[in-house]
Amino acid sequence: MTSKINPQAETVPVPAKKRRKVPLWLWVAAPLAMAGFFGWEWWASSREVGTDNAYVKADRVLIAPQVGGRVVAVGVSQNQAVKQGDLLFRIDPEPLQIALAQAEAQLARIANSANASRALVEEAGTSISAADENLQWAKRDFARMSELAAKQLVARKMLDDARHAVAEAQVQRESAIATQSQANAVLSGSVRTPTAKLPEYRAALAAVQKAKLDIAHSEVRAPVDGIVGLHDLQVGEYINIGQTAMPLVATAPIWIEANFKETDLTKMRIGQPAKITVDSYPGVKWIAHVASISPTSGAEFSVLPPQNATGNWVKIVQRIPVRLEIDRAEADAPQLRAGMSAEVEVDLREGGASANRATAAR
Repeated sequence: MTSKINPQAETVPVPAKKRRKVPLWLWVAAPLAMAGFFGWEWWASSREVGTDNAYVKADRVLIAPQVGGRVVAVGVSQNQAVKQGDLLFRIDPEPLQIALAQAEAQLARIANSANASRALVEEAGTSISAADENLQWAKRDFARMSELAAKQLVARKMLDDARHAVAEAQVQRESAIATQSQANAVLSGSVRTPTAKLPEYRAALAAVQKAKLDIAHSEVRAPVDGIVGLHDLQVGEYINIGQTAMPLVATAPIWIEANFKETDLTKMRIGQPAKITVDSYPGVKWIAHVASISPTSGAEFSVLPPQNATGNWVKIVQRIPVRLEIDRAEADAPQLRAGMSAEVEVDLREGGASANRATAAR
């Protein structure tokens, strides 16, 4: 078999694709644009730092009674705004009033006892004087009987009677002195001690004051202006001392807790201004300033702080809590609520309070 080849066949040339040329201005503009972008980022980062790891904070008070008892009235409901001094709930005051009556009766009893002790001191003094007189008379009588007995002019029994009279007068005198000492001890050693300064009276008076204070504490009132949180306290429920009845979120002060990376704190100082926006209210801004910077990272306050000296170690950039206090807000700005997410930008161009104090010192 022979192959058939057409010697007259000619190969058709394939035209080469024409390569497009990149304009010269693009080769110049692209690097310049990248350099400008990174330059702007560097320049902006040296002027301010920001974070979206920030949240609205407010004081939260856990309301708990200082006396135990049964709840007889609840004056607030959930999410209700209250003013300082408004009644939150009331505990049955009747047992406390009974305790007050008992304390007042004990106070009166001690006052009467002090007056009786003063009278007893005076009576004991009179008894001592009479006992002294009887003792002197018995001694003189015994002396005479002794002389007569020596001359055998009286019976031996009369001498014994005289000796017994001396001993009896001595016992009566010592008994009167003991009674007077006991009465003086009740009066703190002196009949001139005022009743109000006696230890027993002061203890009873303290009991009366505590009973009155307990009655005042039976009405639990709002310690600050705020909003009552979630609670299920009901009339008839028994509540113990220190048992949390309801939370109260204060309406002031309100601050922002921003958790900045540790690398963002290089130029941050207390007093530097900041701008705050809240996710719930886009477009609204609040003006604040750096109030304080935490001495440690948030991990140090955790239940199980990191132990970087154990096991394999991976470096993680830590975050430091920074407190920002709000100075002013835009007109008709909505109310901030604790827990809202926020974004913070701190202006680093100003030196803050530390730099101002250093300047003033110079």
